[in-house]
Amino acid sequence: MNKIRWGVLSTANIGRTKVIPAIQASEHGEVVAVASRSAESARAFAEELGIPRSHGSYEALLADPEVDAIYNPLPNHLHVPLSVQALEAGKHVLCEKPISLDSDDLKALKAAAKAHPELKLMEAFMYRFHPQWQSVHEWLKRGDIGQVRHYSAHFAYNNRDEENIRNLPDIGGGGLMDIGCYGISSARHVYGAEPVRLVSSVQPLPGYEVDCLTSALMEFPDGTASFTVTTKTEASQWAELHGEKGMIRLEKPFNPEPGQENRVTLVVGGERQSYAFPEPDQYQLMADAFSQCIRNNTPVPTPLWDAEANMRIIDAIFASAEQGRWIELD
Repeated sequence: MNKIRWGVLSTANIGRTKVIPAIQASEHGEVVAVASRSAESARAFAEELGIPRSHGSYEALLADPEVDAIYNPLPNHLHVPLSVQALEAGKHVLCEKPISLDSDDLKALKAAAKAHPELKLMEAFMYRFHPQWQSVHEWLKRGDIGQVRHYSAHFAYNNRDEENIRNLPDIGGGGLMDIGCYGISSARHVYGAEPVRLVSSVQPLPGYEVDCLTSALMEFPDGTASFTVTTKTEASQWAELHGEKGMIRLEKPFNPEPGQENRVTLVVGGERQSYAFPEPDQYQLMADAFSQCIRNNTPVPTPLWDAEANMRIIDAIFASAEQGRWIELD
């Protein structure tokens, strides 16, 4: 069977540096078209990355009969409307995280997905496909560290550009939406369950209207999870799982670079083992997994209900900070 033909909405940097090269290197997909609101920008982008066709509007790309699937890396406020349009145009959709602005925003996408059950829709949480997380879950499944009682994560970068989309409140900017979603998603992934309640702190910093420093504590049926994200400190990341018999530490849990060591440490009964995961590219693994679901008509690894569950927790974190109290989750 031929490769899945991908079209990319926008010339966003994540597409240029991460996702498009990954799809181009993948076994089951190829990028055949790109769109921008400027025909000149789309053309230059396509030439730079060796993409055969370019379109001067998003609508033109969605109407392209040579495109099977859409990658949507647009700003957060355009995730739902353009993904809905893509589904209505008969295209499969891989949408960047977070998939919507809030739970209410997600309703239109849920309706479109229900109306087009033959099409695949997935939120692009690429970290779940990386071999380091596959190994972590194998260790958890075997019971190497016993019952997990606490999970903690930290993710930070320093973005002071006032015009950057991550610093603009009207289009879904802020640290919680951009990287806090990883702390939520990974905690749910570790426990294989949903939190029952949470409490949070969400702080903008002087000169910014979006959250720049966010922390949350989530209570799960079998333990707790916490994370802190900030967009105004030195870039860093880590995650730790603390169990009754041992612990696991991931040095780069969310965006490890291919070719680097990307170490994970497993400690059981005081004995420490260190593993390196230099390859492969998690974006490539995600693209191939999604393409295979299209080819074989199988369910996507992270269905829409998973994206909705993550979004509900983001909503609750904002609510907890605003109300200054614990929020119970249904």
